[in-house]
Amino acid sequence: MKANNIARADQFRILCARGLIAEEDLHRAEEAASARGIDLESIIINEYNVPRSAVLEALSEYYNRPSVEYDERLPVPPELLAGLDGKRLSLSLWFPVIKDGDTVVIAASNPDAPEVLDEAREFIRAERYELRVALREDIRWFIQDLLHAKPGQLIGTIRTGLAFWRNTMAHWRTRLACYRTDMAKARTSLAFLRWGLGFIAISNYLMRNHRFSSIFYFYWAITGAGLFLAVFGVYGYLKIRKSRMTPPGHYTLVEVTSATLSFLEDYHFIEGAGRPSSSGRTMLARLGDFLADYCTILYPSPASKERTHLAYERNVLAGQRTVAACYRTIYARARTGLSCIRSGVSFSTLGLALMKYFGLSFLTVFDFILVIAGMLMIADGILWYLPTRKEQSEIPRYTASQRGQL
Repeated sequence: MKANNIARADQFRILCARGLIAEEDLHRAEEAASARGIDLESIIINEYNVPRSAVLEALSEYYNRPSVEYDERLPVPPELLAGLDGKRLSLSLWFPVIKDGDTVVIAASNPDAPEVLDEAREFIRAERYELRVALREDIRWFIQDLLHAKPGQLIGTIRTGLAFWRNTMAHWRTRLACYRTDMAKARTSLAFLRWGLGFIAISNYLMRNHRFSSIFYFYWAITGAGLFLAVFGVYGYLKIRKSRMTPPGHYTLVEVTSATLSFLEDYHFIEGAGRPSSSGRTMLARLGDFLADYCTILYPSPASKERTHLAYERNVLAGQRTVAACYRTIYARARTGLSCIRSGVSFSTLGLALMKYFGLSFLTVFDFILVIAGMLMIADGILWYLPTRKEQSEIPRYTASQRGQL
């Protein structure tokens, strides 16, 4: 190991010439690599903060060959992976990465080593071979990510696609959280409106009852405070209703949630599990039941394959969280609607009771305000609540099963 590290130290002298690492530091890194049994390039990159690109460029100039970097999205042809021996590749540190016509591009830690080309010819049939230099760590990543998959199933590419859809679902859940925050603000504004109308009702009763007439002006102050709170509440509520973050309709929420789960069309099933089925009547409930049939079973496997299984599982869990977030948003709409209805019924009933008890007078205008405001709140609450009523009886099957496991 020490001789190998000393030999490789010469490959990085160009880094000293470029001022990226001092000569003494390179010697210390060489000794540390020999003592700890790890790659010299790993110490240079991780402990002396030399950019990976600079280290790879130094190797490229040393061997006078083009370089190649690890990229999990690299479309390695499946025919290049068939029959490769991972143990031998790990010892020789080479990996086929590209097929360009009759030429196969080989990434190698030491492209000048004769055994690399001999092994490449043994495992891969091609007219021509092109050797490129790569970091040892990158070659190990190629072996770990691509060699353990069946031909045609490139693990790195799969994980990238799964990560993209997790981000898509996360963006939509963030937007749903913004919608729920807006509806919470709307309910807070409705609370101010209820307080204001309550003050108006109290002052209305006291003025009509003619008690403590000496402080009659105090009743008008209560009325003014009530009007202020009511106007403030209405303003805040209408501001949410008209803002850019206005919560979309019920069907829009469900349709966009379904679009963020469209990756399931090309998703995997457990062998023998069959196609998913659902008895749900609503689209959102069917989506939730649809996800329950995608649970991933983890079998003993290499670490790379296990990471892919876990990535599948994270996407399933992210999909379940997305459906649950849509449910929470729908229920937030329902709570907002019920809050409007509850407040509207209370104030309409109070206004009618005051008109019945005291009869018509100048102050009846406040009774009409209570009745009209209550009717408007009831109508608005119905518009919020009715579209979500059907979803309350349609909970996905996975929700109940997971709750029982906790």
